[in-house]
Amino acid sequence: MPDTTGADAVDIAIARGLDFDGTAIPQAKLDLYQQVMAMETDRQRSGVSNTMRSRIVRIGVKHLPQADLDPMLIAAGFAPLKDKEVTFYYGGK
Repeated sequence: MPDTTGADAVDIAIARGLDFDGTAIPQAKLDLYQQVMAMETDRQRSGVSNTMRSRIVRIGVKHLPQADLDPMLIAAGFAPLKDKEVTFYYGGK
C-alpha cells in the first residue's frame, strides 16, 4: 500500500500513474494534468511570500476554523483573510 500522507504523496502517485488504491489513472486525466501543470510552470510568480500565503490559506482552511487561521496569518506577518477568501472557503460564515 503506498504512503498516502504528506505533501508529496499525490505527486508521487501521479508520477507513477497509479491511484492510492493501485488502479491506473486514466491517460486522459494524466495528459490534462500534465498540460495544465506545464502552463503553471511557465507562469511568472509574484513573490515567495505571496505564494506561501496562498498555500497556507488553501491548505489551512481544510484544517482550521476561520477564527484560528486569521489570527495565525496576522501573527506570522501575512495579510488577514480577505472577504472573498472567507466567502469562498468558509461560505461567508
